[in-house]
Amino acid sequence: MIKPILIHPDPRLKKVCDAVPDLSDDLRKLADDMLETMYDAPGIGLAAPQIGVTQRLIVLDCIKEEGESPRPLIMFNPEVTASSDEISTYEEGCLSIPDQYAEVKRPAEVTVKWIDRGGNEQQEDFDGLWATCVQHEIDHLNGKLFIDYLSAMKRQMITRKMQKLKREKARA
Repeated sequence: MIKPILIHPDPRLKKVCDAVPDLSDDLRKLADDMLETMYDAPGIGLAAPQIGVTQRLIVLDCIKEEGESPRPLIMFNPEVTASSDEISTYEEGCLSIPDQYAEVKRPAEVTVKWIDRGGNEQQEDFDGLWATCVQHEIDHLNGKLFIDYLSAMKRQMITRKMQKLKREKARA
């Protein structure tokens, strides 16, 4: 089921999320709903707080090439365990901050460990867009948005645009 995505500013987007203590069928269903919501948006990543759930759960799929098989990942309690000294810059966007993009610098490569949908511990090295996306989504779990990496002036400008967008949507 497709869930509504919260739009910044919303206090739920700034909360640090709780660890998932135990996988339940409800949490697995939530993860499936999040994937459906992400693909529908369309996006390449979604974190539970973006749909108002303060649990450490993210979903992502950075396969965008026509004809390539999707690679949906569901991560419970994801954690970056190592990151490269090399930095990469990507123009990032966010489903909670629609139509706003900015260049963000992050480690070019990261190692992430997480619990998968089946309850198994996984670990993988990510680079390129996957590394940027997984770090962006994990930031959400810590109450951090990509605009928090920008100057105060740029951040305020984007926040004002989002407030205006929310007012317009409320009137519609």
